[in-house]
Amino acid sequence: MTISSTNSRLVVSFGEMLIDFVPEIAGVSLADTRTFVKAAGGAPANVACAIARLDGTSAFMGKVGNDEFGKMLVDILKQNGVNSDGVCFDDDARTGLAFVTLTKGGERGLMFYRNPSADMMFRESELNTRQIKQAKIFHYGSIS
Repeated sequence: MTISSTNSRLVVSFGEMLIDFVPEIAGVSLADTRTFVKAAGGAPANVACAIARLDGTSAFMGKVGNDEFGKMLVDILKQNGVNSDGVCFDDDARTGLAFVTLTKGGERGLMFYRNPSADMMFRESELNTRQIKQAKIFHYGSIS
């Protein structure tokens, strides 16, 4: 997907994109969970996908590991119609992981695995300032 310089609807979302491991059964502690489902996560990436699914124009900017999870996440962005030109791959840090706990009431808790993860290694010099200047809205995550 290309971004037109006259696109006044563009929302650029910046921040983390990671793998969530969600228990198949809600209300079970992480220690007692036997199986997890792998899901794309990271609030800024989720925002970009939601905007595209609602017929908006979005781009995601961030960093993932140059690993199978990172490549899978970028493919998910593309499948959802999100521009991924602002995504960088890190050869030295891996894509972040989060284990999610779900209570029976729907509350969730997160346990992150970062040592550090690729999203934490994003440098200012890697920002796609052209995309940011074209955006009507710049959304960023709290971890950023």
